[in-house]
Amino acid sequence: MKKEIHPKYYPDAVVTCACGNTWKTGSTRKEIRTEVCSACHPFFTGQQQRIIDIEGQVDRFYKRLQARQEYIETKKEREESKTSLDRPVSELELGNRATDALLKAELSNVGQIFELLQKGDEALLAVDGFGRKSLIDLKKRLRSLGYEVPETTK
Repeated sequence: MKKEIHPKYYPDAVVTCACGNTWKTGSTRKEIRTEVCSACHPFFTGQQQRIIDIEGQVDRFYKRLQARQEYIETKKEREESKTSLDRPVSELELGNRATDALLKAELSNVGQIFELLQKGDEALLAVDGFGRKSLIDLKKRLRSLGYEVPETTK
């Protein structure tokens, strides 16, 4: 064995349980504290019905489970809000001219724009001040936000 690399070994280390039971054993630690021993564990004492809940482990597990469920729900809500038809046109970041043209035509949310897109591109191009470039930018932005944009009709 190499010298000076191994921890010190205590042949008479004292083990103390939370129930008050103590005994001696060999260890690299001089004093060891446990929460359950053979004198108080339900398996050894015959009290199988008693559940040991050390430091609220079951409660901590349920809290983590609840936190995970809340995280999943908020993530789902965020995804649904991303593709909401009630999203205002101003949040699409199309540019001032295109946004103003849509607002003047009383198209204030994405749902109203989709109603016109269902009729075809020409219905949206009929809006005063809204041209082909604005239409292309609008469709690109809607697709990037996760909306299903209808195909171009001719």
